[in-house]
Amino acid sequence: MTAPGSLFGAVDRSDERVAVTVGDVGLRRGELFAAASAVADRVHGAPVVAVHAEATLTTVIGVLGCLLAGVPLVPVPPDSGPKERAHVLRDSGATLWLGAPPAGVEDDGGDVPAVVPVDPAARSAASWPVPPADSTAMIMYTSGTTGSPKGALISHRALAAGLDGLAEAWEWTPDDTLVHGLPLFHVHGLILGVLGALRVGSPLVHTQRPRPAGYAAAATEHGGTMFFGVPTVWSRIAAEPDSARALRKARLLVSGSAALPPSVFRDVLELTGHAPVERYGMTETMITIAVRADGERRPGWVGVPIRGVRARIVDDAGAPVDPDGETIGDLQIRGDCTFDGYLRRPEETAKSWTEDGWFRTGDAAVVDAVGYHRIVGRRSSDLIKTGGYRVGAGEVEAALLDHPAVAEAAVVGLPDPDLGQRIVAFVVVDSAAGGAGEQQLIEHVAGQLSVHKRPREVRLVDALPRNAMGKVQKALLVD
Repeated sequence: MTAPGSLFGAVDRSDERVAVTVGDVGLRRGELFAAASAVADRVHGAPVVAVHAEATLTTVIGVLGCLLAGVPLVPVPPDSGPKERAHVLRDSGATLWLGAPPAGVEDDGGDVPAVVPVDPAARSAASWPVPPADSTAMIMYTSGTTGSPKGALISHRALAAGLDGLAEAWEWTPDDTLVHGLPLFHVHGLILGVLGALRVGSPLVHTQRPRPAGYAAAATEHGGTMFFGVPTVWSRIAAEPDSARALRKARLLVSGSAALPPSVFRDVLELTGHAPVERYGMTETMITIAVRADGERRPGWVGVPIRGVRARIVDDAGAPVDPDGETIGDLQIRGDCTFDGYLRRPEETAKSWTEDGWFRTGDAAVVDAVGYHRIVGRRSSDLIKTGGYRVGAGEVEAALLDHPAVAEAAVVGLPDPDLGQRIVAFVVVDSAAGGAGEQQLIEHVAGQLSVHKRPREVRLVDALPRNAMGKVQKALLVD
């Protein structure tokens, strides 16, 4: 790999293979970089550029152009509402908007920057100095579950370090072909799923939507060897056996963003012949822990720190927890792939780091004797203290989702005068799969986990409240 900061210096631009295909449109590597250089010509010198992050080839060209020019870019979700979009543009200080403006963008209160169209047919032979490794490459906004979205500053060095660590862990080479249909404004879809392929030099096929038929077609028509998805994607693929079987010639199936239910893990393994690898990361750190290509694959376990990353799990006093696979503590990370802080939020940045230099992820986790990690949920919403025990909501949710009649599940801790908190599960059942009653589900969890981890109460609901990003809003369930 190249030195940190030179993200694409080792890429063979004379490679005649199609480098990126999005939907039915693709460009060879030389064409892609020439088109991106034409974008770099137009944005060079801008303080910050916003990219309309639709699942299109123009988004890939725009992102690459900004990185070549050394201009910080802000991926803006295409479904952002006017209020959220205005906040991101104003907070980031973006002066240019790459791509077609979404409907109504002109009415965002005068904060919309100048629009710069991206033409996939444009070409430039210009070259630009390699950006300093410590300069900001991207400003990725958090989901804003605890307030207004915050801009995480991610350097060229962090991108290079994180992608190289994953390439080593997953044995990712130019001979691979990556397939996914994930959004291009998240770490998973954009940084791993686009920049990872460009840095390694492997072709990328983006299906625009993560549909089983699209993944199957990419496997057959493009010879896909690596497939990225979130648990919902793998669940849908497992529900379409013909599409799943088309992935049998793949080399690696990757699941992330949430724990993969054991039942889905087993179904995917049976149909494709591959046990998915899981991984862990967040906007502020990118991917830091992953199951290696040659590592043991267990449902719900995200593996070991990638090269260049250290992880520790500590109790409330800051002491390391027992590596017994059961004791829950706070997960902390350090390594070159971590972010440089929140844009113009020094107090929140300072609170995110320990005095000895570890990033506080805010996630609760366990680690076992061989260094495998399992994430049990967010400390603020998913760590339940009940009857003197610490219970991770994610573990209980995974057990519930392993019941054939459970379609969705969310577990919270509600105040209890005796236990401190009692475990309450909100469950959406699939009547077509036979349905299930409250007591049956409680006994199901008690049969899989320690008895003290069983829900004391199960509430059957028609749907779970979710935000625009699809995340369950547990605060509404508690209320």
